[in-house]
Amino acid sequence: MTRIDRRQFVQLASAVGVSAAASSFGSSFAIAQGKGRVVIIGGGAGGASVAHYLKKNAPQLEVTLIEVKAKYTTCFFSNLYLGGFRTFDSITHDYEGLKKLGVKVVTELATGVDTDKKQVSLKNGDKLLYDKLVLSPGIDFKYEAIEGYSAAAAKVMPHAWQAGVQTQILKTQLKNMKAGGTVVMAAPPNPFRCPPGPYERASMIAHYLQKHKPGSKLIIFDPKEKFSKMALFQEGWLDYYENIVEWISPEFTDGGVKKVDVAAMTVTTGDGEVTKVDVANIIPAQKAGKIAHIAGCTKGDWCPINAKDFSSALQKDVYVIGDSSIAKSMPKSAFSANSQARVVANAIQAELLGKRLFPARFRNTCWSMISVDNSVKVGANYTPGSDKLLSKDSFISQTKESDGLRKETFNESLSWYDSITNEMFVKS
Repeated sequence: MTRIDRRQFVQLASAVGVSAAASSFGSSFAIAQGKGRVVIIGGGAGGASVAHYLKKNAPQLEVTLIEVKAKYTTCFFSNLYLGGFRTFDSITHDYEGLKKLGVKVVTELATGVDTDKKQVSLKNGDKLLYDKLVLSPGIDFKYEAIEGYSAAAAKVMPHAWQAGVQTQILKTQLKNMKAGGTVVMAAPPNPFRCPPGPYERASMIAHYLQKHKPGSKLIIFDPKEKFSKMALFQEGWLDYYENIVEWISPEFTDGGVKKVDVAAMTVTTGDGEVTKVDVANIIPAQKAGKIAHIAGCTKGDWCPINAKDFSSALQKDVYVIGDSSIAKSMPKSAFSANSQARVVANAIQAELLGKRLFPARFRNTCWSMISVDNSVKVGANYTPGSDKLLSKDSFISQTKESDGLRKETFNESLSWYDSITNEMFVKS
């Protein structure tokens, strides 16, 4: 065998082209040259943030973001749109900022992942190779958990738990509803995206009904005995929406909504009681986004991860962040996903480029609007334990807080929204 010295190798690489050589020698060659391919599936709070942090701090990396929607409507703050406090345009964003930064944004559906070949397949037939893969696909629904419910039924009884068209359907139905009508919400069982979300939504719908649909009511059928910020929401409903919001615990319904009939516009609870509705917001049980299951990253409905860096516990060179991951005490929220994105971006840079690996620290805060200039919050810091994230320094708003403090919390949420969307979409 003839030995090739360094000069001959450089000449050979020049002759055939760097890209061809990289292809021949595999991803290890690219990594050795200070380059690497990172593919991110999902352009929400997790995926878009990873793309931003990676390309900003390691521009030599080839970063590809796969997102089926050309414009992204945030689930967070979509309840404020329903309540009349935000426009739809104000919660909808494009990816032009990421593109200008150098991220390759592919508007397509990811349909397959081959973790042996390190290859992602797209609906259009294209295939993308990666050195590191980040999955941030959000949630899918377990429609079958409620008899009669389906993706088709959701066009009549929207879940609006994936923002965009679904959010607009629900808002239109509320606008078209007669005064004195009945809105029913089927709250989801644990675990699900944004634990305080259904109850903030109830507050925002109640505000809208109070202002535009006098005499109307909102009934929440809940499969859970307790929910996030329960005392705070119930205080708010009593103060602002006493004759509008009715929360019904599962002990009175034998587990909440079990069946829907979109033709008759009725919902049936576990005890057999049938309720005729004008608008039905059915939020079913949830699971990790479909591509996470296809990639072999799920155990049951969700994706187990290594707490130190959110790498998949089941697949090598794959990270799972955001709603699809099992983060234990850390809730499924946009703030959580953004926090996890920072850690994952640092871990990928350390592995591909040899950059410094910083200790993982995570944080979450969830704000919820109850009424005009009245918001509450809950949150904590988290550190990785041996097999899960450990919560510390937790905090929560208190009942009977002053109007001034609640307004301050509301303004804080507005600042956070601007900050996180700037990070996600590189707006400034």
